[in-house]
Amino acid sequence: MFSVTREITFCYGHRLLNYDGKCKYLHGHNGRAVITLTTEKLDSLGMVVDFSLLKRVVGNWIDENLDHRMLLHRDDPLLAYLQAQGEPVYVMDVNPTAENIAKLIFDFVREKGFPVSEVKLWETDNCHASYQAQ
Repeated sequence: MFSVTREITFCYGHRLLNYDGKCKYLHGHNGRAVITLTTEKLDSLGMVVDFSLLKRVVGNWIDENLDHRMLLHRDDPLLAYLQAQGEPVYVMDVNPTAENIAKLIFDFVREKGFPVSEVKLWETDNCHASYQAQ
């Protein structure tokens, strides 16, 4: 098996609903998405995927949808207020945990046809979550 990995950094804010700890408050992270693609055969150029294509497609999507946005659950009571103020928000159907953000990115990468095998989301220098292909 061949694999390549691309890291994409972005800044985001979030808070967790129904959580008893500091993360129940609005706060931010300097996140790092680590995207690994895996395949048994290389393309005609001898690549899994051109790194620049991965950056262009996935990096642009992250920039447009997640970077410098509040990631909030659709039931978050602050959502309507922030939207009314024109604040950039990305609405999720699940709690915006590192695990769920990793899966969100994984699903987008797969939807775009890349042979994604894993996405890790580093929330801090010491903590990350991952989602892998099954």
